[in-house]
Amino acid sequence: MSENVVKQMIAEVFNDIASGIKSGKFKNSVRIGLTTFGSEHGVGEMVKAAELAKNKYDDFEIVLIGPKVDADFEIIEVATAEEGHKKMTELLQNGNLSGCVTQHFDFPIGVSTVGKIVTPGKGSDMILATTTGTASTNRVEGMVLNAISGIATAKATGIKNPTVGILNLDGARQVERILKEIQNNGYDFKFADSLRAGGGAVMRGNDLLAGTPDVMVCDSLTGNLLVKTFASFTTGGNYETVGAGYGPGIGENYDKLVNIVSRASGAPLIAEALKYCAICAQNTVLDKARDEFASANKSGLKEAINKVIKKVEKLDTEEEVKMPKKRVVTFPILGIDILELEDACKSLWKEGIYSESGMGCTGPVVLVPEDESDKAIQILKKAEFMN
Repeated sequence: MSENVVKQMIAEVFNDIASGIKSGKFKNSVRIGLTTFGSEHGVGEMVKAAELAKNKYDDFEIVLIGPKVDADFEIIEVATAEEGHKKMTELLQNGNLSGCVTQHFDFPIGVSTVGKIVTPGKGSDMILATTTGTASTNRVEGMVLNAISGIATAKATGIKNPTVGILNLDGARQVERILKEIQNNGYDFKFADSLRAGGGAVMRGNDLLAGTPDVMVCDSLTGNLLVKTFASFTTGGNYETVGAGYGPGIGENYDKLVNIVSRASGAPLIAEALKYCAICAQNTVLDKARDEFASANKSGLKEAINKVIKKVEKLDTEEEVKMPKKRVVTFPILGIDILELEDACKSLWKEGIYSESGMGCTGPVVLVPEDESDKAIQILKKAEFMN
């Protein structure tokens, strides 16, 4: 290690000590990015959100990613929303940012966002698992995995023993059976009890309004609708003010802290999303998620899922398709049915194009390298995976 590097490290330590003495806070600081392109309310609304968060909390650093603006923040300049996402990903990967708040980000299958809303009945926070992305293409399996993600996120926000409720949707009873089985096998969590007559872990609409459970489990499309409704029910729908947005993308082994807000979100909500992201970073939500999934798997999670939803493994009579060498995939191809997503990827692999399946805010995507996007689209059209 060079002398200059050592001097820089020592200087940073003394700066941290000085900042701690001045503020009275010695907790490890985190840097949270905010992409400022993409909002339906303009760049100014995003800057206003950062200012609100700084004035209200001032216990984490905010970095703006977008055009140059007159604001008292570090600004990383980019020209477009797409360039902002690429820069955000780069900064998260190299550790320059602890987390980032953005809009309309494509997560891979297996990752879905855990939102946080304010319930009108009691004004309390409730974790909504989940709100965008998808943990699995199977509805029941996805909701079970959402429960694990929700528990991990609740613990990261300071709830030591979060209670879990399952929204009364198609598959809720199957989800309940799976969760009860792994609970009986040693996975430690507690079900919430509905406030309605008869109680039980399956929650009604009343429980949504009252915030009965700490974690409300649902599929991500329902969660998406709910988080939008709770965020904007006082404003007519085009300006979201309440809650903390769609939340962090959580998966069993996901490694980037990306919190999502809607393009209709206003400054008050985005300020809370920044704080939510900072809390998740400070309390290592991604590590907690890995630990929760490891504990659930040890208690027979995969076996319980397979038994309840009666998955039948079919022998693959087709020739084995070899996956091409992995490349960076940043070009999303939309319009693929979710049930054909994996087959669509394999059709590209057969032609030597590396691809990955994913899920954006508007639906399933096939992600391919930028320089092979035109060829990939033609292959998918010829195979009738898209119009």
